[in-house]
Amino acid sequence: MRKYESVIIFNTEEGQFEQGREFFKQQLTGVGAQDIREDDMGERSLAYEIKKHDRGHYYFFAFETMPEKIKIIEKSIKLKTEILKVLFVRKDS
Repeated sequence: MRKYESVIIFNTEEGQFEQGREFFKQQLTGVGAQDIREDDMGERSLAYEIKKHDRGHYYFFAFETMPEKIKIIEKSIKLKTEILKVLFVRKDS
């Protein structure tokens, strides 16, 4: 298992942040991720528009999982309107 960090930008419209956060957390537990840590970074203005939005709610996750599971997570969140952008970074131990 490897350590990963992820920053996700969620849509700020009515309740979409909570729906998106719960969906992403379910995806992590669904692929067997362990040591899941979360940090709410708050709502911020975006440097450029993403999917016609100029504000986003930033959220940080740290977790451990197998490398092949990252692609599964990426595919499942690709079409979710609650999630504007996601970045996965492998953390070296």
